Amino acid sequence: MTDFFLRHIAQLATPVGRQAKRGAEMKDIQLVADAAIWVQDGTIRAAGRDADVMAEAQAAGIHIQEAEMQDASGKTAMPGFVDPHTHFLFAGARAEEFDDRLAGVPYLELLQRGGGIVSTMQATRAAGEDELYAIGRRTLADMLALGVTTVEGKSGYGLDLETELRLLRVMQQLDHDLPTSVIRTYLGAHAVPPKYRGRQGDYVDFIIDTVLPRVAAEHLATFVDVFCETGVFTNEESERILRAAQAKGFLAKLHADEMSSTGGAGLACRLGAVSADHLLSISDADIEALGESETVAVLLPATAFCMRKPYAPARRMMEAGAAVALASDYNPGSCYTYSVPLIFGLAVIAMHMTAAEALTAMTLNAAAAVGRAAAIGSIEPGKRADIVLLDAPDYRFLAYKTGLNLVERVYCGGALSYQHP
Repeated sequence: MTDFFLRHIAQLATPVGRQAKRGAEMKDIQLVADAAIWVQDGTIRAAGRDADVMAEAQAAGIHIQEAEMQDASGKTAMPGFVDPHTHFLFAGARAEEFDDRLAGVPYLELLQRGGGIVSTMQATRAAGEDELYAIGRRTLADMLALGVTTVEGKSGYGLDLETELRLLRVMQQLDHDLPTSVIRTYLGAHAVPPKYRGRQGDYVDFIIDTVLPRVAAEHLATFVDVFCETGVFTNEESERILRAAQAKGFLAKLHADEMSSTGGAGLACRLGAVSADHLLSISDADIEALGESETVAVLLPATAFCMRKPYAPARRMMEAGAAVALASDYNPGSCYTYSVPLIFGLAVIAMHMTAAEALTAMTLNAAAAVGRAAAIGSIEPGKRADIVLLDAPDYRFLAYKTGLNLVERVYCGGALSYQHP
């Protein structure tokens, strides 16, 4: 067995548990000074006070003098960030829409003009697997440098059979090739493609009858998501797609209540969806429903910031007992960023979350939002050794040193995968 130790960590900061923290629990994190982490074959064997961890290793018969020791004096160790909502794989960009959107042109109007998702669809359909792979590899490397060790990636920029499968296959290959874990979501119901304009019901049938069986047969996705929104997919269409997906063994996610309050979050709860995402326009009744369900509320503050929209009511959700996670929503239209420092800063400064709540939301609860809380999202025995070292003595510097990347080292499965030059 291969053992290594991160020693004399100024502060170990982590939530603890194997499921999402809810409501007031989100502020409960473990803080240990002069800490150590013992990693064995890519898995955390022990974490805590340096003296205690070393004593445990010696008692287990580990030859300390033969093990690899890495000094972490002055650093903060925390779990790798999990980004549970991205659209990171696409071709092209839409900078020309940015000013229009900030000038108040509604997104749905941009979509009707042939912009929005349809514009990206055309560029993505034209891109081959090699081009998409290179784009994805570059993006994931950038995200790793920000401390992101697990990424959820959605398809949805093909809106046909061939391109949707291509996107999912490329993500599958990236997951295989890179240290970053990539969790795949099929989002064919992202928009109605021009071919089906005026025949939305036929497109829903196409997703259910043609695409879902292929995605299932090739084991290309864990989740199925739907953009449930006024002018896109109705609650009834969303439910029909997601129930068909669940019948094939997929887990459900839902873009819900982003631009209007449609009851999407309540639908996600009734379906037992793993997450309901966006929630800028969520109703009071659906906040209560989230508080009584296992569905994780995934909030996307950078999207609200980029669209000059009010932020999702994180504080009210936590007061209702909901499990809140944070994600980037990186995409070429409404949120062309995956900046972890920006997301953390907005959560604390603009959304009134504490730094401890934001840390939980971007690690353990984000892991729960992709069904991985039992394996990642915290630094404790038995979990995969996805660890971030910050060049700071306290985790609260993530908000205090606003907008700056503090990541010095990133370990994925115990392997040093990034080091700041």
